Amino acid sequence: MAVSPIKMPQLGESVTEGTVDKWLKHEGDFVKRDEPIVEVVTDKVNAEIPSPFEGKLVKIAVTEGETVRVGAVIAQIETGAAPATGAPTPKEKEKATAGVAHPEVPPEPAGGRAPTPVAAPPVGAGDGGEHQRLSPAVRKLAAETGIDPASLRGSGLGGRVTRDDVLAAMDQGKTATAPQAPPSAAPAPQRVDGKREELVKLSVMRKSIAEHMVRSLATSPHAWTLQEVDVTNLVRYRDAEKDSFRARHGTALTYLPFVAQIVCEALKQFPWLNSSWSDEGVVLKRYINLGIAVAIPDGLIVPVVKDADSLGFTDLVRVLNDLVERARTKQLKPDDVQGGTFTLNNTGATGSIASQPIINQPQAGILTTESIVKRAVVVDDAIAMRHIMNICLSFDHRIIDGMTAGQFLTAIKKRLEEWTPGSIRL
Repeated sequence: MAVSPIKMPQLGESVTEGTVDKWLKHEGDFVKRDEPIVEVVTDKVNAEIPSPFEGKLVKIAVTEGETVRVGAVIAQIETGAAPATGAPTPKEKEKATAGVAHPEVPPEPAGGRAPTPVAAPPVGAGDGGEHQRLSPAVRKLAAETGIDPASLRGSGLGGRVTRDDVLAAMDQGKTATAPQAPPSAAPAPQRVDGKREELVKLSVMRKSIAEHMVRSLATSPHAWTLQEVDVTNLVRYRDAEKDSFRARHGTALTYLPFVAQIVCEALKQFPWLNSSWSDEGVVLKRYINLGIAVAIPDGLIVPVVKDADSLGFTDLVRVLNDLVERARTKQLKPDDVQGGTFTLNNTGATGSIASQPIINQPQAGILTTESIVKRAVVVDDAIAMRHIMNICLSFDHRIIDGMTAGQFLTAIKKRLEEWTPGSIRL
């Protein structure tokens, strides 16, 4: 019998850790290959992780509620073990043997096939590769702080150790070595009036989202801008076609796919919005993986439409509706939340008319579509009732300036206002 490790998967780009929320199997249970074994939560997704092997679960190494780094061993499977209910069939033996012959391979990052101008393959520690991975500034900072770069897991492109990685390690070292403050100096715990107040414990997902939001604001300087859009033509078309579209295709026709297709066209025109920051330079993405923010009862999930710019309108509708539905029912797979290059969020569904979204790192921007409201506006020197929607863009000011951000929004506004049925890319 061989024992194979199950490791914490990477559930999203830039995600470096995950929290075990609930074990679906117990030690001693027989587990089939691809059977859900554990629920893992990050700031990006709450997903059931399937077992890559078939056999007996002999060890659970991480308890519920514990957070560990991506790649850490969370359990061990004794491959080739027979089910407790009886001897395995020949097919089951063959399947178990296959599990032994094929060790676990981490998921390939989505969009990895596309060329990136400054990407470099990761180099293993101890072979001189860490010197190649480090920029001069990072190498100098590591030397000044006494941090060994080889001991760090790089969050940069190709696994490179970045300045933020060194600073984070330095902060952790300070925390670990800091002397305990005397009891008199310690902050008093929050007191809760049991009669008039209630302390609600944070869920794993809410804690992860909170940490990600703080980290995003600390990572990149946020700026934002807003424009009004007259979407009257689009509203009239959708109202007239939504019933027949459902009858033909068996799925709902919302405003989201119209905006998503137009955003993809604008990203091609302004590729700096479809990029990410690195110590070596700005990485322009030659593909568009559109993240769609989906609100769920205990948080927010951002599934990703891969190569969204290559999809025809009907296919885009189906993919969007499928991802949204699976996000709300916790049926997303790890690959569904990886590789996003830009994020779209329909905050208008909550009644919002203007918002300042926080960037989904390491992306360069995030766009919100707000509520569509009827307003009296001036059209050709006359007052008319029109359907008006605000679109808001938050962007990384290290990469994009206000002019580019404004031109990007203007391109989207123009396409939405001049929209006709012929605008649909089938």
